[in-house]
Amino acid sequence: MVIKTDELPAAAPADSAREPSSQAGGKGRPGAAELPSVMLLNGDCPESLKKEEGAAEPPRENGLDEAEPGEETTGQEVIVIQDTGFSVKILAPGIEPFSLQVSPQEMVQEIHQVLMDREDTCHRTCFSLHLDGNMLDHFSELRSVEGLQEGSVLRVVEEPYTVREARIHVRHVRDLLKSLDPSDAFNGVDCNSLSFLSVFTDGDLGDSGKRKKGLEMDPIDCTPPEYMLPGSRERPLCPLQPQNRDWKPLQCLKVLTMSGWNPPPGNRKMHGDLMYLFVITAEDRQVSITASTRGFYLNQSTAYHFNPKPASPRFLSHSLVELLNQISPTFKKNFAALQKKRVQRHPFERIATPFQVYSWTAPQAEHAMDCVRAEDAYTSRLGYEEHIPGQTRDWNEELQTTRELPRKNLPERLLRERAIFKVHSDFTAAATRGAMAVIDGNVMAINPSEETKMQMFIWNNIFFSLGFDVRDHYKDFGGDVAAYVAPTNDLNGVRTYNAVDVEGLYTLGTVVVDYRGYRVTAQSIIPGILERDQEQSVIYGSIDFGKTVVSHPRYLELLERTSRPLKILRHRVLNDRDEEVELCSSVECKGIIGNDGRHYILDLLRTFPPDLNFLPVPGEVLPEECTRAGFPRAHRHKLCCLRQELVDAFVEHRYLLFMKLAALQLMQQKASKMETPPSLENGDPPSSESKPEDPPAPEMGSEEEGSSASGLAKVKELAETIASDDGTDPRSREVIRNACKAVGSISSTAFDVRFNPDIFSPGVRFPESCQEEVRDQKQLLKDAAAFLLSCQIPGLVKDFADHAVLPMDGATLAEVMRQRGINMRYLGKVLDLVLRSPARDQLDHIYKIGIGELITRSAKHIFKTYLQGVELSGLSAAISHFLNCFLSSYPNPVAHLPADELVSKKRNRRRRNRPPGAADNTAWAVMTPQELWKNICQEAKNYFDFSLECETVDQAVETYGLQKITLLREISLKTGIQILLKEYSFDSRHKPAFTEEDVLNIFPVVKHVNPKASDAFHFFQSGQAKVQQGFLKEGCELINEALNLFNNVYGAMHVEICACLRLLARLHYIMGDYAEALSNQQKAVLMSERVMGIEHPNTIQEYMHLALYCFASSQLSTALSLLYRARYLTLLVFGEDHPEMALLDSNIGLVLHGVMECELSLRFLENALAVSTKYHGPKSLKVALSHHLVARVYESKAEFRSALQHEKEGYTIYKTQLGEDHEKTKESSEYLKCLTQQAVALQRTMNEIYRNGSSANIPPLKFTAPSMASVLEQLNVINGILFIPLSQKDLENLKAEVARRHQLQEASGNRDKAEEPMATEPEPAGASEDVASQPPAAKDPPSLSLQG
Repeated sequence: MVIKTDELPAAAPADSAREPSSQAGGKGRPGAAELPSVMLLNGDCPESLKKEEGAAEPPRENGLDEAEPGEETTGQEVIVIQDTGFSVKILAPGIEPFSLQVSPQEMVQEIHQVLMDREDTCHRTCFSLHLDGNMLDHFSELRSVEGLQEGSVLRVVEEPYTVREARIHVRHVRDLLKSLDPSDAFNGVDCNSLSFLSVFTDGDLGDSGKRKKGLEMDPIDCTPPEYMLPGSRERPLCPLQPQNRDWKPLQCLKVLTMSGWNPPPGNRKMHGDLMYLFVITAEDRQVSITASTRGFYLNQSTAYHFNPKPASPRFLSHSLVELLNQISPTFKKNFAALQKKRVQRHPFERIATPFQVYSWTAPQAEHAMDCVRAEDAYTSRLGYEEHIPGQTRDWNEELQTTRELPRKNLPERLLRERAIFKVHSDFTAAATRGAMAVIDGNVMAINPSEETKMQMFIWNNIFFSLGFDVRDHYKDFGGDVAAYVAPTNDLNGVRTYNAVDVEGLYTLGTVVVDYRGYRVTAQSIIPGILERDQEQSVIYGSIDFGKTVVSHPRYLELLERTSRPLKILRHRVLNDRDEEVELCSSVECKGIIGNDGRHYILDLLRTFPPDLNFLPVPGEVLPEECTRAGFPRAHRHKLCCLRQELVDAFVEHRYLLFMKLAALQLMQQKASKMETPPSLENGDPPSSESKPEDPPAPEMGSEEEGSSASGLAKVKELAETIASDDGTDPRSREVIRNACKAVGSISSTAFDVRFNPDIFSPGVRFPESCQEEVRDQKQLLKDAAAFLLSCQIPGLVKDFADHAVLPMDGATLAEVMRQRGINMRYLGKVLDLVLRSPARDQLDHIYKIGIGELITRSAKHIFKTYLQGVELSGLSAAISHFLNCFLSSYPNPVAHLPADELVSKKRNRRRRNRPPGAADNTAWAVMTPQELWKNICQEAKNYFDFSLECETVDQAVETYGLQKITLLREISLKTGIQILLKEYSFDSRHKPAFTEEDVLNIFPVVKHVNPKASDAFHFFQSGQAKVQQGFLKEGCELINEALNLFNNVYGAMHVEICACLRLLARLHYIMGDYAEALSNQQKAVLMSERVMGIEHPNTIQEYMHLALYCFASSQLSTALSLLYRARYLTLLVFGEDHPEMALLDSNIGLVLHGVMECELSLRFLENALAVSTKYHGPKSLKVALSHHLVARVYESKAEFRSALQHEKEGYTIYKTQLGEDHEKTKESSEYLKCLTQQAVALQRTMNEIYRNGSSANIPPLKFTAPSMASVLEQLNVINGILFIPLSQKDLENLKAEVARRHQLQEASGNRDKAEEPMATEPEPAGASEDVASQPPAAKDPPSLSLQG
């Protein structure tokens, strides 16, 4: 059934938090009352199902597979294909029958899943469903079951156990017992991660919250802890992970473990015994349990005596839980309470994330007995043997088969993208486990006789190699250093070719894991590659960096298809016999046809052209912009490439230039033809550009990003001018040819800029006939290197100064740089430019983050080599010693060598299978803080070309205003260290800050490919565009549909879903639906915590949005505690002096003012004023607004003099910035009059008192508490949300107006289309700078109603 979305009920999107039965691993099941529109969250089935599925096809969603190929969705109307759901009655033994809402596309096993998750049926795993006495097949879809309809009765029938089913049952019971236990999240296993939102909301948001709290005006305690107040120097670590009440789990059992009597002997097997369990109940009763085909019962064995006969009474029960309920009253009581709590948790707190997120701190945890964990560790389960028919997974086959799935229409693409994403996330998890096993020495090498650095490993059908230069492969490129970066370059290549997605061209599954100082590359295995020699296999490319080169017509044809999007030039090189060979990639890129007949490409480390700023070539001179900046500089290796983002930006910049040159000449020609003065009707190309020889002016990059959009609009128009002349006139052909030549295009009839990735590659030679092409290519590379320095970096610094991007920590800074194509090795250059910038003070936060990043990256480089010399027994001592040298003020920390190490040293030497590179195992112990900091400064100079002025950590903190806690967080995240959650005394000069007990774990740092959901993303973008044009409802529908598709591909948890939910919440808020806004934003916060990390800057943003929606829903104390949490996290991640802090403190101050905590409110608002003044300049509109907010609080305190003083400041700013007649200026002057009157009235009263003494007749003083509405209005203004819901009529008028303009534009081909979508919008307070209040990580567009 196909319906348009506007007929969908509002509750369509996955509102899985609706009611408890919806808990099935994030499957939203609307209650019977709601229309089950789109079963949205089917995306991710729970664990047990995932394992079952293996390579089986994923259950199809939303009935999308029924769409005819003709129903291709256009951007304009969203088609949701669905069948109406219906409800069935479920009869399970021992409980009342209940009804369940299902949809026809679901599989029978999804009902199983729901029953295994429901509170009253969760203890069953081994059952089947019967309809009219017939058993339903697990994997069939409900619509294919005959006779299944509204009101059908499904009976739950208990099935006999097998060993596999018994194991699954025990595992499931253990999962239920551990369901509230966070230890898996702290230990970083099974894709569990932390979330703390429920601690701050007391678990209730939305409807339940309102009922309980009413309007909440009863006194609430607003005083934050001392360390949270403005100006506090204290930065405690413990509040980062507050203790959750639910974590002290109710103890149901003391021990549940496999018995030592397993497996049953033959005679017992023939009685149906499957396995034995040993249990100690909470009452200290020890029992032995038999799992048999008929269920579980007590037997008479003890720890030392085997007697498998049933005990009396034997309590035979089909489920283990029922048996334990009978023998232990405590179990019965606590298990029921535990399940109640489990079901109350938000599903997003429990669903597994697609990729593992590690926590860098953890509290001291008790290590409890856990049979399943112990069994998993010992039975070295490769994949999941017991869950997948056919044992280990053939990763390569799975990865390639999913790529081959059809993709003609939307349903097919969704299925394909979902399969690709699922296999990638499974592969990443398996590769990570394998890499850790390899480094920990638990995997046998395939070449055990070679030196440890040279060894290679195969585990679970994945090939592992270490990042060392074996066989001098990278001798000319920088040896081990080159071998270390090659895998990440290769991964970027794989990412790129995967994104282009050419049919018939295959890449290897690739994951790069950094663990304990080693870099391990994990790759899927090409079928047949291990049986033959590499020389025979490679039929395209070169295995010796260009001495012998071969080519292959099929590879050329496949790679030709990638050359345009990747801007790679097809070129010829000479091999060792001086023959010309044609390639369409770099020479290192090898083509191998596997035994499966697929064409694989590997070694994609030079997919992108080299970065000449870091590759000095004798005899080549770089452009002046580069030499002025001190380039070229020799880097440690010769594999420096430009990023893909840079190549794209450079080509776009050239395209604009090309258009200007061509259009200008065409204009001149037209003008001379018509004998009229040349009228530049485009008003675009400035005359200075008329000389085609002009070097590309650095205007594009340094312009605002906003204007580049309008630039593109003009370019499109120019393109039409050119196209209309196409080829008719030989003179215009000449024009195009000149323009092509000027911008370095490889074609002379159209714009086409491509790079030859082999230029400047050592050992590659080009034929004589190509010398001219090679010369042009060299020039192009030099121009690109100059473009990075003259456009991209200055553009970035300008964006920083305008607060268009607001990084808060090292990771967000790196992300912003990479988006602009600037590699991290340019960090020193960026900081130099920041230092020289005229707006240096407004860039203070960037400078601090940059210096911190520089220091921690340099320390990471040193730490890597430091760790390689440490053997496993000394790991915690070595890491704590390094941290002491790095962060502790204690002058001479001493490393504690493990005692046994000295004894066993001699024997060690003989062991063949030493961990890779185990050199002198105690060299690390002699490091001193002075030496480490000297090395850090040296590393910063060598690598980043930046001179740090500090010799100790205390000097660094002093000079650059850094925080030790922030440095600790950054180094831990970068290296995978996990430390104990406690307060560290970094500054003590009497004892070191860290002991070895403080280092809890070291995790891998994993880089992998992130497959994308392309259709969903297009919907998301068109939704954003609609919102910007003012069509909120249509935008909302498109974004809902995007959410639908994202869930289909990614399952329930993903960064992009988080962005989607945030935008939806914002739209609902603007359209006045606070409850819906709250529900979506709550999901966004939970998801951000789970997927990005509990203190990631993005999570801080989400907390702030949620606080605003809570306030709007009258949940004041919740709003405050959320804001305090956001402030604490900001203090920890950066410190107080950040532009974002001004926004946060204004929010806190306003809420406190709302509850009349004026003193506290002033502390926060005055801090906000100070920070705003620093970062936006004393004359900015933001500062004016800040003054006004402070004035309002003084007015409430009846301190009119101070209020007047602040409001006057604000008024002056408005007057100078906006002029006398602007409404803001008028508002301010009105408010000044009002204040003056109140001040005069107060003065009169005082005089009255002086004159008449105590008998004076005094009207009572009014302390005005601001109305909630006025506080909310101010909150909206500072958070960049400008008009709050207009009446429906206004919205309609507005839409009509926008539509009318739209038609006008279409008709007149008006070229200002991009510039002015919306003039009916009221001018906001901070109009000129409201972009600054846009969150840094938020990808929301500055849209009509969202931002100014």
